[in-house]
Amino acid sequence: MDTLLVVNAGSSSLKFEVFAASGSLARQVKGKMEGIGTAPRLTIRNAGGEKLADADYPGDAVPDLPAAMRLVGQWLRERHEGRLVAIGHRIVHGGPDHRHPVRIDENLLRDLERYTPLAPLHQPNNLAPIRVLLDSQPQLAQVACFDTAFHRGRDPMTEHYAIPAHYFAEGVRRYGFHGLSYEYVAGRLAEIAPVIGRGRLIVAHLGSGASLCAIHEGKSVESTLGFTALDGLPMGTRCGQIDPGVLLYLLQEGGMSPAQLQDLLYKQSGLKGLSGISNDVRDLLSSDEPGAGLALDHFVHRIGLNAGMLAAALGGVDAFVFTAGVGENSPVMRERIVRQLGWLGATLHAGANDAGELLISADDSRIALYVVPTDEELMIARHTFALVAA
Repeated sequence: MDTLLVVNAGSSSLKFEVFAASGSLARQVKGKMEGIGTAPRLTIRNAGGEKLADADYPGDAVPDLPAAMRLVGQWLRERHEGRLVAIGHRIVHGGPDHRHPVRIDENLLRDLERYTPLAPLHQPNNLAPIRVLLDSQPQLAQVACFDTAFHRGRDPMTEHYAIPAHYFAEGVRRYGFHGLSYEYVAGRLAEIAPVIGRGRLIVAHLGSGASLCAIHEGKSVESTLGFTALDGLPMGTRCGQIDPGVLLYLLQEGGMSPAQLQDLLYKQSGLKGLSGISNDVRDLLSSDEPGAGLALDHFVHRIGLNAGMLAAALGGVDAFVFTAGVGENSPVMRERIVRQLGWLGATLHAGANDAGELLISADDSRIALYVVPTDEELMIARHTFALVAA
């Protein structure tokens, strides 16, 4: 039996899934290595949810992503049957040139390494497992699937910043991210509700990383994320939209170095910075501290403001769609956000929202409200399968 492996590498975690790929895709194994370098833990389940592995390791046994990849590879070779024919990878930044999934070789890897400064939390970790596999199994097909690709093909006007044009030619432009999630959700909604799926959508990818995307006829029109994954909404530890003058002030008057500023914006800001407590919405919802309330209020407020911007880009809204960790799992946050969308005519069905149903809008709501679980790994598997088959 031929199989595909999907790898989604983060800063301290490695998610992976195995799909049978004989004629069609079928999920077989799903796993995650968390706490890499500190308190590594490997958990693996089969398609039915049965636990196949649950093991803790010393921190020095799995110090980095390459070590995690080797350990996961060893488990798969020893415990999982099937002939591995390809590996699909999530790559956060594909730059201006990559609009489609592509097979990985040394030249592509070097090209993608150039975008590390644009996604410092993600790009090095996305590429680390690829390097391990290129060195150990160069004959194995590896496919790069880009979070930026879904947004390519938009009106070029939306990608420009109001700075001298030669910077655009050098690659300084609004790229947009979370594209694999948006691509999956748009396709899924087209299956669930074809008329709505072809309409004017605002999809809210709300997790540790957060953004909104305006989609029409299944294609990206506008996004809250731009040149890097810092723009738009406040996130778990990232600042979101900020006046560039603040950055100049911190550099010139605050005496911060570029490295200190990067650490502040990527790791010490967002919900964590505002609350002074946590980057996790669940922690903030359960806290009575004033900072927790401020962080959540700010998050909801900025979602409402950015939804207005995307509604203008679309010329109206037919549906608002929640996805990702917070969007899929927090009825409280969905209810608070829908209140912010009241000016669009959004009305929530409280019972459907509390039950986590697919359609959560009330009968008299002027726009449809949906909760559509995302599946980036399945999207990567589909792209990889199609490319290898072709």
